[in-house]
Amino acid sequence: MNGLKIEYTIDNFSELISVDDYNEIYNENCLDTMARMEDNFIDLTVTSPPYDNLRTYNGYSFDFENIAKELFRVTKYGGVVVWVVGDATIKGSETGTSFKQALFFMECGFKLHDTMIYYKDSFQKPSPNRYWSCMEYMFVFSKGKPKAYNLICDRPNKQAGKKTSGKTVRNADGTTSKRKDVVINEFGRRTNIWTYKVGYMKSTTDKIAYQHSAIFPEQLANDHIISWSNEGDLIYDPFMGSGTTAKMAKINKRNWIGSEISEEYCKISNERLT
Repeated sequence: MNGLKIEYTIDNFSELISVDDYNEIYNENCLDTMARMEDNFIDLTVTSPPYDNLRTYNGYSFDFENIAKELFRVTKYGGVVVWVVGDATIKGSETGTSFKQALFFMECGFKLHDTMIYYKDSFQKPSPNRYWSCMEYMFVFSKGKPKAYNLICDRPNKQAGKKTSGKTVRNADGTTSKRKDVVINEFGRRTNIWTYKVGYMKSTTDKIAYQHSAIFPEQLANDHIISWSNEGDLIYDPFMGSGTTAKMAKINKRNWIGSEISEEYCKISNERLT
């Protein structure tokens, strides 16, 4: 793990998490949960951490560096971590926390597979000397080459139904050959900027979820889960919050595990999953 040492330990170490422990939310610090995981255990992590004290999250804070190290250890080779994060503006400057965290993930051994944008259809009013802030980053980190990439194709093609003209390409030996004509599909691959409706009864129709201070859209979790995992894979959220990642993993026939230090938020998540 590039020489990085996990400094976090837990008392009363219990048995490792097994298949019998899947599909549960553990009311504890995520470092406690991950300490019970074997190396190369998780297929996909989808999460949005509490960052820059933008929300109180019931007064809890988190140990980012040790969490990043542990996520690298427990992620399978070919597995992915989706880290949804933004920056606060403090004393006239954005903090840059998102970029600092991305660089640290890379120090841990992850590849930065894609830097994606989560575009919100509504947003808070900025200070008078700034443009409207309408996005967060969705960093997609991979441990090696992603083993699952079911890329969503829902962007309409203007040339749908037409044939591409077979282009001439030069081969390694210097000869040329013509590619076959291909009929253009109705829909093409998405860009890496994803737009979602946010706000009351738009992020989700589960009213209880709004007792959490910062939920992300169900469709966002859904789209990453189907993009970077397959049915039967194990999905993890170290900051389960209102349970969105678990709900969408369940709907998409994935196994899941969550960590949530707040008992109140665990109750919200479990109610959404029943």
